[in-house]
Amino acid sequence: MLHAHDTALRPASVIVADKLTEHVLSTLSPGMRLPSEAELAERYGVSRVTMREAVKMLAGRGLLDVGRGRRAIVRQPDGSVFGEFLSSLIKSDPRCLFDLIQVRRSLEIQSVTMAAQRASRAGITAAESALERMSAAAAELRDGEDGAEIRFHQADADFHEALALASGNRVLSYLFEGMALPLRESFYASRRGRALRGHSLEEMVTLHANILACVGSGDAKGAAEAMSKLIDDAERDIRAAYGTLAPS
Repeated sequence: MLHAHDTALRPASVIVADKLTEHVLSTLSPGMRLPSEAELAERYGVSRVTMREAVKMLAGRGLLDVGRGRRAIVRQPDGSVFGEFLSSLIKSDPRCLFDLIQVRRSLEIQSVTMAAQRASRAGITAAESALERMSAAAAELRDGEDGAEIRFHQADADFHEALALASGNRVLSYLFEGMALPLRESFYASRRGRALRGHSLEEMVTLHANILACVGSGDAKGAAEAMSKLIDDAERDIRAAYGTLAPS
């Protein structure tokens, strides 16, 4: 039950959404259905309209799957909402690409360092598969095949996600899953800059191959250095693509 002092500073729907979020995260599991809006409204002492707004907020946070005519279902956690947020930042201001590069540097180096120390055969195999698809797409793009650039960037994002998964750190995996879309958007900018700098996608494939070789051999220091080189290269590419936007 909400009291008057509870809603003095924040709307009732926001307060209820926070309480419902706590309940979902602490009590419910993915796939479970919430009680009806009427039951929830009675439980929290608010109107059905307020309860409906609160449920929509949870859906916006990626916690619930809401469909017309049925009760809300708890979603399996993923990084889609985080990714959409990052993408919206980049679209509103391309300079955020440089912020993303800075975040990537810390996360990617940590990811490959841990992957080199604990990667499973399955994680290595996933990264190898992504690298093979990158190489094939680079050749297709050179030959002018339709859709080759999309396939290249998708495989590139898959490569980094596979290494994060191989690190064994679930939070890192979640972050890279969420970053997949903004990463692909940054890759398009990077490729434009790479072409302006006179470098090829095959060279980029080689940089990725060097990272994987270090991870596969358990060379954590070498993997970190190879990843740092890749990020340095990506930053130079993006600066070439958006020279006038680059922060000083």
